[in-house]
Amino acid sequence: MRHIITFLLLFISGALVAQHPTLPELYRQIDEAIAQSPQYVAEYEAKIDRVKTDFAHAQSLQQKMELSKELYSLYRAYNNDSALAYIQQHITLADSLGNTEEANHGRALFAFQCSTVGLYTEALDILRPIRTHALNKEGLCDYYIAYMHVYGELGYYTAIPTMQSRFYHQQEQYRDSLFMVADPDSEDYLLRKETRLYAEKKYDEALAVNNRRLELAKPASHEYSIVSYYRHLIYNIQGDTEQAKYWLAQSALYDIRNAVMDQAALISLSELINADGNYEQSYRYIRFTWDCNSRFNTRMRSWQINPILTVIEKNYDSELTRKSRILTATMTGISILALLLAAALFYSWRERKQLRRARSAQEASNSELKRLNAQLASQAQTLSELNEQQKALNAQLSEANQVKEEYIGRFMSLCSQYVNKLDDYRKMVNRKMKNRNLDELYQITKSTELKEKEIEELFENFDSVFLHLFPTFIDDFNALLLPEYQIHPKEEHRLTTDIRIFALIRLGIEDSSKIAEFLHKSVNTIYNYRARIKNGAAGNRETFEQEVKTIGHYTV
Repeated sequence: MRHIITFLLLFISGALVAQHPTLPELYRQIDEAIAQSPQYVAEYEAKIDRVKTDFAHAQSLQQKMELSKELYSLYRAYNNDSALAYIQQHITLADSLGNTEEANHGRALFAFQCSTVGLYTEALDILRPIRTHALNKEGLCDYYIAYMHVYGELGYYTAIPTMQSRFYHQQEQYRDSLFMVADPDSEDYLLRKETRLYAEKKYDEALAVNNRRLELAKPASHEYSIVSYYRHLIYNIQGDTEQAKYWLAQSALYDIRNAVMDQAALISLSELINADGNYEQSYRYIRFTWDCNSRFNTRMRSWQINPILTVIEKNYDSELTRKSRILTATMTGISILALLLAAALFYSWRERKQLRRARSAQEASNSELKRLNAQLASQAQTLSELNEQQKALNAQLSEANQVKEEYIGRFMSLCSQYVNKLDDYRKMVNRKMKNRNLDELYQITKSTELKEKEIEELFENFDSVFLHLFPTFIDDFNALLLPEYQIHPKEEHRLTTDIRIFALIRLGIEDSSKIAEFLHKSVNTIYNYRARIKNGAAGNRETFEQEVKTIGHYTV
């Protein structure tokens, strides 16, 4: 059963890691966060300034008391002196309002802040006068947490075994008291439960509690950073260095992004990286941590950082010295190679000089040959251009002959038809006159139906011949127009008046008066048709008619 639980814990842990970037990616993000730290600090200070403004303009002592506690929370990991100052103001305001519970709660927070920066005696002096019955549930939790923290710190730093045992015993007593009042799902409860399991070497169970804390913590928050730090402790004691580095890097990254000046994760990460021989990176991290501590302003953190900084600086200087020696050796080698290269270049230059002399005569003879070749090429180009022009003229002549033959043949046919029609008309008129059907003859000659019929027949013949010569004209013509201006005849093998105008232009008849005469329209009508169609051109309307002239292929 124990193996199954261990497997499930490792599986959950692996799933949590899979949601996050790789360790090298975290290092890159930390470097970016350090570069952007001034921006994070400015944003955080702007947040503090907004609360300070509210505090300065508060209308009541109650509001000032609440805002002073909020300012303490903002400063507690940013600037120790300001955090102590505002929690003291909170206590003073609570006392003046007669709010004993809030005043004692503030004293518990004040004591915790003191123990955080090494003021253990002061912390105990603040905590001893507090009576537990004068605290609400939240205040009582912070009271027990403050006692736990101060005795835990005393136990950690004392060098006397009997004193250490007593301090840790007192810490555990206050932990038990906290468990009796704290919500089992709260961060206060879960953190202390995790640290107890860690101390009892129940690492798998401690990791399970840490998983729960990760679920409750807001991603990328300062709280998430704290949970990540404790997670690294578990992996580190289990010997999983990579996981320990990973979660330590997570903690350091979110500390920087949340403008936390009380750095702990980045200090430990610097040590691990330094042990791996990454001296430049570890030096960069520890220097940033030192600068953050200067803003947080506590001697205790300086004492913690200073020996680590000394070791890292020593390794960093040694690495710089080693790289300097390598650079010196490299430069010496490069200098020798440069001298050899210079000698080789001189020899090569002398050989090339002799070669240039040998080539000069050849270049002189080649120059004349190139000139003659260029002249020949120019003449060939001219001949080619003349051939192309000749081909174009021949094509035009062939096209013109084909059009001429087609239309002459159709013209002769139409003329023959019109002779027969005139003779039939003469016979009909003669017959009507002979029979003295003058009224009927008058009505026939008065009507324009015959004319319209003949014109329509003329257009039908024209359309038939034209589409025979240019079968794709309608599609090609529409391709030159915008979609909304395209024209599609209702009858197959027939042209509309619009297309018929441009069909005549394709045949070379561009004069509007001639087009109007052929189509039996006014010149203005023809002009308007042409203008309207050109306004719908998909390309340049000025060259539209010229493009129409190039449409289509002649067929035999």
